[in-house]
Amino acid sequence: MSIHANRNQASGFALTDSIQSHVRRRVGFALDRLRGRIRRVYVRLSDINGSRGGIDKRCQLQVQLADSSDVVVVDVQRDLYAAMTRAVDRAAAAIARRIDRLRRTQVHAAMAHARSDESPRETLRLPGGSEGQWA
Repeated sequence: MSIHANRNQASGFALTDSIQSHVRRRVGFALDRLRGRIRRVYVRLSDINGSRGGIDKRCQLQVQLADSSDVVVVDVQRDLYAAMTRAVDRAAAAIARRIDRLRRTQVHAAMAHARSDESPRETLRLPGGSEGQWA
């Protein structure tokens, strides 16, 4: 799993080493248990209103999964660190749901395949014209 948060992916403020370090630690910690399913994580940070303030710190995470489509999460908060934390937590939950859904789909497909491989039951003609089945 590679984490990409570089200076080109921040707008409206300077992406300091401490912010980059926090992003890498937070993403690494929250997504570590899902590491085998994740190819890359792109983090984009922005200050929507600039110096005017307000609830305008935006964190967008794009997580490229190995066996499914990307998961994209956006969160906006007053504080940049809060936006990062919430976006990472939401991304981890969304990825876990996606993996669970894929796992259930694979199990259902395997069960359907197993049922289709079962030998069909033979129909037996009983005296009097009624039908029965051999088990």
